Formats: sequence, structure tokens, C-alpha cells
Amino acid sequence: MPKISKRFTAVANKVEDRLYAPQEAVELVKANATAKFDETLEAHARLGIDPKYTDQQLRTTVALPHGTGQSIRIAVIARGEKVAEAKAAGADLAGDDDLVDTIAKGEMEFDLLIATPDMMPKVAKLGRVLGPRGLMPNPKAGTVTTDLASAINEFKAGKLEFRADRTGIVHVRFGKASFDAAKLLDNLKALQETIDRNKPSGAKGRYWKSLYITSTMGPSVEVDVTALQDIKQEG
Repeated sequence: MPKISKRFTAVANKVEDRLYAPQEAVELVKANATAKFDETLEAHARLGIDPKYTDQQLRTTVALPHGTGQSIRIAVIARGEKVAEAKAAGADLAGDDDLVDTIAKGEMEFDLLIATPDMMPKVAKLGRVLGPRGLMPNPKAGTVTTDLASAINEFKAGKLEFRADRTGIVHVRFGKASFDAAKLLDNLKALQETIDRNKPSGAKGRYWKSLYITSTMGPSVEVDVTALQDIKQEG
């Protein structure tokens, strides 16, 4: 058994075994993020889906209104003028066949890969190295596009791609412990709305099984999803 630190034990004792109202949950997770760095806050949603069936898969993007608080390194595979366009828009890496060859060697100094449609046949051959890391571009995620500038700007501003894993759980970071609680709640609300809006057609029975939020080094807190759904955001 791994040794549990006194710090973790102290904050874990503050969490009760019950559903928390969204605002209360966010404030508690913030208060329990006592590590010596700015911890990332994450949401873990267990959904009533079985992703082995194509009509029960969930893969989409969410535009967090206040971003994630993290910088993201973006690589773009394109050709011709599109390479220069990507660099001008703020891509950290951009290239054509040379970048494809670099990635094929296992060199991936980026967090997100965007490709233009005409380069996808070459990108598809990189599935063995990109797939396990969840980096394969996909039209549904907005990472296969000809509008590189918009895509780069959106992802740099806090747009995130996410998918349900094989057990039907979604894992998404939604801010930093240093964020105001109101901003964290806005981001969590945006995530909830996105998951609801993209409910797979084959989902049966109860869609939301549970929603927990936590920080990098802190204990998890269960959120009352119904109360979160009932929150009305201005605008």
C-alpha cells in the first residue's frame, strides 16, 4: 500500500461522503489544493455508456470560458502556404513531410496535433505512435481543418478535446487552484453542458452516473450533477 502523507490525510478528512452542491464542491477542492504549486483541477464523469458500441461513443471539444490556466504546445501538419499560416497563427511546430518523419521517429514535443485534410493520408500512417497518446487529429475534435488560424487560437485560448475512455469515464481538466471559484464553476458548467449536448444516440438509462472533481494532489469531491444542470448561466 502506498504511504499516505499527513497533508493528504488532513485535507481528506474535510471531505464528507455525500453529494456537494457545485459551488461548495469547487470551494472545497480549492481549499484542499495545498501543495507547493498551482494544482490543476480535474473533473471525472462516469457516464452510462459503453464506448465499444459506435453509437455510445463520446468524443468532442469544450471551450472553457476562462481557459485551463495551462499553456499548450500545438503542432500543425500542412503543406505550402498553410505551413506559414500556421506559424503566423502561433503554432509551436509546423511542417509537412519533415514533421511527419519527425513524429514517426517518436519525437513529439507537442500537446496537440492539427492537420489539414489533404495531409491526413500521411498522418494516418502515424496511428501507431499518435493513437496511444490520444494525439491523432480528428474532424469531430476540430483538429482536422483548413481554418488553421481559428483552430490554433481556440485551442490556445482554452478549447479542449476529450473523449470517454473504454469504461465510459470522461477525464477533463477545467482550471487551476488559483482561479476564482466563480470562474472554476463557469468552466465546470460549460463542461457539463457540452457532455449533455453531445449525449450519444445509443446511451440508455441513466446518463450521468457520477461526477467527481479533484485537484492534482488533493482528494476527490462528488458533485450533485442535477444541481449543476439547474444552474443558469447569464448570456
